Amino acid sequence: MASILSLFPLLILHTLLLVPTKTYSQRGPLVNYCAGDTNYTVPSTFSSNLELLLSNLTSSPRDTGYFSNTTVGASSSAPAHGLAQCLPYISASDCSACLNRSASLAATFCPLRKSAAIRLDLCILRYSDQRFFGQLEDEDTWVVVNPNNGSDPAVFYRQMRVPMDESVSQAAATEWKFGGTLQDGQEIAVKRLSGTSRQGLVELRNEVVLVANLQHRNLVKLLGCCLEEEERLLVYEYLPNTSLDKFLFVYLDEIDPVRRNLLDWGRRYKIIEGIGRGLLYLHEDSRLRIVHRDLKAGNILLDEDMNPKISDFGLAKLFVVDETQGNASQIAGTYGYMAPEYALFGLFSTKSDVFSYGVLVLEIVTGQRNGRFQESGSSPDPLSYVWQHWNEGMASQVIDRSLGDRYQIREVLRCIHIGLLCIQKDPAERPSMATVILMLSSYTVPLPAPSAPAFFIRCDTIGGTKALERDESSSGRTTRKSDPVSVNNVSITDIEPR
Repeated sequence: MASILSLFPLLILHTLLLVPTKTYSQRGPLVNYCAGDTNYTVPSTFSSNLELLLSNLTSSPRDTGYFSNTTVGASSSAPAHGLAQCLPYISASDCSACLNRSASLAATFCPLRKSAAIRLDLCILRYSDQRFFGQLEDEDTWVVVNPNNGSDPAVFYRQMRVPMDESVSQAAATEWKFGGTLQDGQEIAVKRLSGTSRQGLVELRNEVVLVANLQHRNLVKLLGCCLEEEERLLVYEYLPNTSLDKFLFVYLDEIDPVRRNLLDWGRRYKIIEGIGRGLLYLHEDSRLRIVHRDLKAGNILLDEDMNPKISDFGLAKLFVVDETQGNASQIAGTYGYMAPEYALFGLFSTKSDVFSYGVLVLEIVTGQRNGRFQESGSSPDPLSYVWQHWNEGMASQVIDRSLGDRYQIREVLRCIHIGLLCIQKDPAERPSMATVILMLSSYTVPLPAPSAPAFFIRCDTIGGTKALERDESSSGRTTRKSDPVSVNNVSITDIEPR
C-alpha cells in the first residue's frame, strides 16, 4: 500500500469518493479547496511562475503515466509547486481536457489564491506557493457519498477490492517515479524500470557508465543508480520543464498556446546553441569520444530557465581515440532523425549526430516534427519543405508562425542554412560540431551553399511503414536563378517571398 500512497497527493488520501463516473464536462468540481487566505497580484513573480506551472501540469501527465509533480521558479523568491493526475484508463485528450478545465475552475473558485486544489471525476490538479509534496496534512476531509444503495454490500466490497488490489500492484511496478526531495533539499528525478521495460540491462548499464563520466551544463546529470536483483533505478537531476517536444510541437489534440508562446525565438536560439555545445563536448571536449545516436526533441530536457540538457544515453557509443566510425549490427534509434548512412547501412560517426542536430535545428525553426507534418498527407516532410523554400528563395515562409515577427530574420535564416548543411547526404560535407558552434557565434564565418537532403521521409505510408525515397539528384547541387545567396550577404529582396 505504501507504494501507491506515495504516488497520490495528500488531498486524495483523505478524500473518499464513491460516485458514478462522469466526464470532464461536468458543471463543477467534486472538491474545490482554497487553502489559506493569501492572494497574489498580477503581474508578479508568482503569477508568472504559476502560469508556466499550470502549462506544464496540464500536458506532462499524458507522457509520464498520467501523474506529474513539479516546481517552477525554485530559485526565485516566489516558487510555485504543483501536482496533476488523471485516471490511467482515460485517453490523452480526455486527460488534457480535464486538467485544463481544472485549471480554469481553480481560477473561478479560488481567484488569485496562492493555494488551490480541484478534484474532478477524471483528474486532480493542485498548486501552492508552499511545498506540499510528501507532507502529511489532516486539517480537511471531504466525503462524497453515492446516494444509490447497494443490493448486496458484501458483493460490493468484494468487487471493489479487486481493482484496489490491482491498483496497488500497478503502482508498485510502474516504470517512472517522480521528483519527491532529499533531506539536504536537493530535488531529484528517479527513473525505475519495470520488469517488462523495453530498455534492457545492457542499455541501462551503458547509460550509467557513460553519463557518470560526463560533466557539462548541457548534459543531464546522473546522480546515482541502483542495479540490484530486480530493482533498476536511475537518479537524475530534476528538470521541471520536461522535454523540448512538449513545448515545440502542436497537434490537433495537444494545442497549448500558453506553453508554445513561452518558446520565443530568444529561447529557441539559446536551445539551438546549448544542444550544439553539449554535442561538441561529447564529440571532442570530454575525456571520452561519444556518439549519442538518438538525438531528438524528446531527449532534450529543459531546466527552469529553459536551458537544454541532452539526455538518454542508452544507445550512445564510445569511440577510442583513433576511431572515427562504427558499424551497428542492429539499427536502433528514431526514424526521422537518423542519418542516411546509419538508417540504410548501420554506419555511424560523430557526423551521424550532426545530421540529427540539423533535423532538430529545422524543427525548432519551423515548429514541426520531422515525419509528422501538419498539412495534408501528400505534403512533404519538414526537411523537404524547408529545402524547397530555401531553394526558391522563400526561406522566411517556413518560420514557425507562432513567433509572429518577434525574431531577427538574419539570425533565423542563418540557423536554417546551418540546419541544411548538417543534413547533407555525404557525411564529409556536413560540418563538425566545432564548426557549427563557430558558425552560430560569428557572422564573419562564410557558409557554403547546401545541397538537397539525402532522402525524404514522406507522410504517406506503404503497408504501414514510412516510405523512404532516395533523391538521386542530390549528388550535385541544382543551379537555378532562384538559388538563395549566402545569408552573410543577404538583402531584403532575397529573404522576402517572390
